[in-house]
Amino acid sequence: MDQTIVMSTAQATINLRLILVSGKTREFLFAPTDSAADITQHVYDNWPEDWHDEQLPATNILRLIYQGRFLHGNVTLGALQLPVGKTTVMHLVAREHLPEPNNQGQMKKDKSGESSCNNCCAIL
Repeated sequence: MDQTIVMSTAQATINLRLILVSGKTREFLFAPTDSAADITQHVYDNWPEDWHDEQLPATNILRLIYQGRFLHGNVTLGALQLPVGKTTVMHLVAREHLPEPNNQGQMKKDKSGESSCNNCCAIL
């Protein structure tokens, strides 16, 4: 009977493989109810020994990136519909402030109906 409880608990977790900018990785288990803030706090409190040279001064600058987007602290793994019992890859980076949510203010149409970019960068 204990084996069934252990199996159901293991199946109710999400395995996160976190990748640092340096390329170092580590896997952690979390519940679907855990938020991005819970995850970053747990990682900070249990900082892996082999990441020692990259430890940050405070947990509040750790950010998770999933599918190219920064996760806000209140987003849960369940809300992201991550598969339970499988490994999901996220990036863990240091960033003090999150970028503003993407809106249509970056691209504006002029009177001719063509799009123009107010904050563009041209690489030649």
